[in-house]
Amino acid sequence: CQEVRCDHLVHQVDSHYCPSCLENMPSAEAKLKKNRCANCFDCPCCMHTLSTRATSIPAPLPDDPAKTTMKKAYYLACGFCRWTSRDVGMADKSVASGGWQEPENPHTQRINKLVEYYQQLAQKEKIERDRKKLVRRRNYMPLAFSVSRECADKYGLGTRLQRQRPGAPISALAGLSLKEGEDQKEIKIEPADAVEEVEPLPEDYYTRPINLTEVTTLRQRLLQPDFQPICASQLYPRHKHLLIKRSLRCRKCEHNLSKPEFNPTSIKFKIQLVAVNYIPEVRIMSIPNLRYMKESQVLLTLTNPVENITHVTLLECEEGDPDNINSTAKVAVPPKELILAGKDAAAEYDELAEPQDFQDDPE
Repeated sequence: CQEVRCDHLVHQVDSHYCPSCLENMPSAEAKLKKNRCANCFDCPCCMHTLSTRATSIPAPLPDDPAKTTMKKAYYLACGFCRWTSRDVGMADKSVASGGWQEPENPHTQRINKLVEYYQQLAQKEKIERDRKKLVRRRNYMPLAFSVSRECADKYGLGTRLQRQRPGAPISALAGLSLKEGEDQKEIKIEPADAVEEVEPLPEDYYTRPINLTEVTTLRQRLLQPDFQPICASQLYPRHKHLLIKRSLRCRKCEHNLSKPEFNPTSIKFKIQLVAVNYIPEVRIMSIPNLRYMKESQVLLTLTNPVENITHVTLLECEEGDPDNINSTAKVAVPPKELILAGKDAAAEYDELAEPQDFQDDPE
């Protein structure tokens, strides 16, 4: 559409990748892994990337337990703050990657129950909305709307019903509700109850000295919202967040304006239509002393970023609110178009090159 776009773009995620090991994965796999890398970890103290260190530990022989031999073991360590996985009691591993001990969230079952409940609630609300639309349009196209309703089911309810009754026609499936499914049982959750009796504080809570180095900061607690550790001994490493490579698309003509390479190690772009590489750069060369009811001249410099000759026409701003206090002067621009010479890349590095005399003013 040949228009300059800024924020009015469509952002499309092309791939997910880990910034540490540069492993890329599709969106479905990244969603399954909660947008985190399975092999890389962040330091819970300073949030830098943890590295795997190797060491040798004595291990008993299987034939003779009385004798020991040196065995290689691996642990996680931070090269910035010297934090190690041994500080929180994590056992060393015999392999360099994978299998690290992770704390289990005590509220996992409760969270999963709530997620299932609200998913079922969202399905019920969607079916009710579709039923109301079907009633309003029943006199016009009942069967066609039933087909579109089944195809546009976001939560996959229609797919499950068709799998249960493969021989049923679409018109019969359109009248089914969530409760009529054989495997759909209403999920009930127990409401949270306020507890009047709380656990009392220890007797030495107000008298024991506090070591501030062992108390976690607010940022460290917010980075682990499922545990919110109080002491530094409760800090466990977290899987590293994934980054994305995204492409930009115009909302009007749906043309790609920026599309990176799929390989995470590559910094090149397949498509890179950045406006600064095609549109002339405008700068104010001199700022005059503005006086009331006096005409002043402002000099502008225009730089052509491409190697071809460019024609530029300066236009006045559209008339806005006459009561706007920021509009305090009338601007007169050159009526004719300006001609900009093509960019000479070799002249920028040639110190002995003579300046070009290009006639940019048609008059």
